[in-house]
Amino acid sequence: MKKDYSLEKRKYVIAGLLILLVVIYLIRLFELQVFDSKYKENADSNAFLRKTIYPSRGQIFDRKGRLVVYNQPAYDVMVIPREIKPDFDSIDFCNTLQIDIEELRRRFDDMRNPRKNPGYSSYTQQVLITHISAKDYGRLQEKLYRFPGFFIQKRILRQYAYENAANVLGNIREVNDNDIKKDDYYRPGDYTGDLGIEKSYEPYLRGFKGQEILIRDANGRIKGRFENGARDIAPISGKDLTLGIDIDLQAYGEKLMQGKTGAIVAIEPATGEILALVSSPTYNPKMLVGRERGKAYRELMNDPAEPLFDRAIMAAYPPGSTFKPTQGLIFRQEGIVSLSTAYPCYRGYICGRLKVGCHGHESPITLKPALRTSCNAYFCWGFKNMIDRRGKYGSPSQAFEVWKNYMVEQGYGYRLGVDLPGESRGFIPNSKFYNKVYGENGWSANTIISDAIGQGEILATPLQIANLAATIANRGYFYTPHVVKHIHDSVMPKEFLTKRVPKINRQYYEEIVEGMRMAVTGGTCRGAQLRDIEVCGKTGTAQNPHGRDHSAFMGFAPMNNPKIAICVYVENAGFGATFGVPIGSLMMEMYLNGKIAPERQHIEDRMLSTSITLYKKKR
Repeated sequence: MKKDYSLEKRKYVIAGLLILLVVIYLIRLFELQVFDSKYKENADSNAFLRKTIYPSRGQIFDRKGRLVVYNQPAYDVMVIPREIKPDFDSIDFCNTLQIDIEELRRRFDDMRNPRKNPGYSSYTQQVLITHISAKDYGRLQEKLYRFPGFFIQKRILRQYAYENAANVLGNIREVNDNDIKKDDYYRPGDYTGDLGIEKSYEPYLRGFKGQEILIRDANGRIKGRFENGARDIAPISGKDLTLGIDIDLQAYGEKLMQGKTGAIVAIEPATGEILALVSSPTYNPKMLVGRERGKAYRELMNDPAEPLFDRAIMAAYPPGSTFKPTQGLIFRQEGIVSLSTAYPCYRGYICGRLKVGCHGHESPITLKPALRTSCNAYFCWGFKNMIDRRGKYGSPSQAFEVWKNYMVEQGYGYRLGVDLPGESRGFIPNSKFYNKVYGENGWSANTIISDAIGQGEILATPLQIANLAATIANRGYFYTPHVVKHIHDSVMPKEFLTKRVPKINRQYYEEIVEGMRMAVTGGTCRGAQLRDIEVCGKTGTAQNPHGRDHSAFMGFAPMNNPKIAICVYVENAGFGATFGVPIGSLMMEMYLNGKIAPERQHIEDRMLSTSITLYKKKR
């Protein structure tokens, strides 16, 4: 009898299909038990309620131990959507919280929207309403038994003891989708630092969340703690911070800058700790707290005065004559000038058809008197004799690279690395920049002569200018400027403890110090004279193509064993001696003496009463 091979084949096909179905069934079971958390969440939520316990956020103190930022309790209304009863009395719920029914519907829609609330699950707790008032909390707590599925989550809100230093402190906000994707610590409804040190020190300040596991009965009612709390996780509080900021000095600087646009940066030279970081116009940090934060933030964003723009570290200005001490240091280090080298100044630098103006003073002039009088011609001649010295450098391009590298070592052209977000790098061009603009070897010192006096393409932040003052005060080194002085129970990042030393001999810094002292005793900074305190300073009047010149000052005091280095930059305020010098001297006097001398009270009155704010178009 002939064998039926087609029947034999069908038998194997059917067996294979049965095996395939069993494999698919097993794979699906594995996925449901291992990868799909929905069923586990369902089972767990029937038996347990896992409540997050939020840690206390680290507090912030100023350098004298005064509490600046602290915590206050806040309450969020949480909900597990699947536990809401069909007969939920939404009217009573809305009346209790004093919201209308449309608002409640909108909040539920937002909560269920996967774009606004990624990872939404009806089995897990969700944030419905944030920051309810203490009165609303009390009313809801009394009625909570009427609303199954709802509970109240205690959180922490920031509170501010002072109305100052908003740009330094920052604030906290609710996390967004990007925050959650970047850091698995966060869940929808959590808060994170936004701006200032709240953002840059977020990992220290936030602490670690805890968890409480509660047992439910068959009706979903809480019956107690699971295993008497043995499985609970206690939260760990965030670390407290002590700032280098003197909050009284900060407040005084903000007061002096009212009605003005610009910045003040004060640094302790010996440590790099920032004593004051004023940006003007500013705002009250208490504005960005609570349920009205979003509205207040939008108002600040739309304000033409740009109070959220931290001019102390973000604004890049032409440094003007505050740049000249760096030039003197480079010329001395490179052997371009000696202390006896004198250059002519016929009311300015004149080379062929090129002229850079200057004011009347003695001529010819040497380095220290040039700093005293802020002579443009001296630094233009020095710059020309360096950049065009082919015998020493080979070409202007190579000479300029040497010059540029010195500038970078002194803290210009790149971010210094301050512990605040958003720092600008300013701008120091290199030879490639000019080769692209003028062609290879198509330029010389005269082409870019404005660089010699802090104009042209040169841009610097007030922080960089203050850091130069600190470097000169230290006679040749600086620490990366930083706002935070100490992290409690932790070690400061090493970049703030490492000395940075430009390749310039100490003796040349001593010469620049003497020139800056001469500027105060009998030069452009005479308004910075203080009784019994030797102040060293340098004015800056920076040309502004968009309007009136900017007024700048940088200096330090005392001359020996300096305690404070400072930069003041006031937009559209004219000569450096008009606003930069008096504001800078008042800040130094207040910090060193704790008060303003009676004979200088009229200077303080004038600074406090003068308004020169001119708002530009929004950036």
